[in-house]
Amino acid sequence: MSPPPRWLTALSKLFGEYKNANVMQLTTIAEAVPQARSCIVRELISLDGNEHLPIILTTTDIRTPKVEQILANDTVQINWWIEDSMDQFRLTGKASLVPEPGNRVFHSGGTLAFESLLTRGFDWEAKRVQVFDSLSGHMRASWCRPTPGSLMKGGYEEAKDWPETVPTTSGATNEKEKKLVEQALGNFALVLIEPTYVDWVQLGTSPNRRTFFHRGDDGSWTETIVVP
Repeated sequence: MSPPPRWLTALSKLFGEYKNANVMQLTTIAEAVPQARSCIVRELISLDGNEHLPIILTTTDIRTPKVEQILANDTVQINWWIEDSMDQFRLTGKASLVPEPGNRVFHSGGTLAFESLLTRGFDWEAKRVQVFDSLSGHMRASWCRPTPGSLMKGGYEEAKDWPETVPTTSGATNEKEKKLVEQALGNFALVLIEPTYVDWVQLGTSPNRRTFFHRGDDGSWTETIVVP
C-alpha cells in the first residue's frame, strides 16, 4: 500500500481547516474550447487501503452541458485556489458520473480508485442519496427547475413559480413534496474526479514552492520540485 502523496495530505488538511476552501474551478472541453465553472467540493473520498487514490466529489444537474462534455471527453482539470493559505492546486484527471439508477454510471479506463471501490461493492447510490440529503432545501430545489440554460420566455418573473425548497428523501410529508423529491433526485448526479497529475504552488511560503506530482499506472506517485 502506497502512502498518500504530500499534495493530498496538505489539501485534505486545508479543506478541513478553512471554511471557504470548498470552491474549485472545473474545466471540461466542448468542441476544443475549454469550459470553466465554479463548483462546490462536497467531499474528498479516500478509503482505507486506498489513501493514495483520492476521489474529489462534486455534484451537478444531469441536464447541464458539462455532463455531455464529460461523456465526450472525460479528461478534466481542476484549479483549486485556497486564499487563506495561498495554495493553488491544479489537478488533471478523469471524471466519472453517478446519476440515478435508471441512467448508466459512466467511467472510463484509468480510474483506479473508482474501479477499486466498485470491486469492493461500494454503494454509489447510497452515497448519492446521502449527499443529496446533506444539501440545503434551497439547493435541492434547484434540481426541480427547468433545464439549465434553457430560455426563460417569461423573463425573471418566471422563476417565482419554481419551488423554493425541497425536503430530504425521508422528509416529504405529502404527495406534492414526494414528487418534488423524486424530480430533484432524478436530476441529481455525482461528479467524481480522480487526479492523475497535480501542480501544487505554495505562495504562502518564502521563497515560494512548486511541485509536480505524477501518478503511475500502479497508483504510486512521484514528485518533481520545479521553479515556481
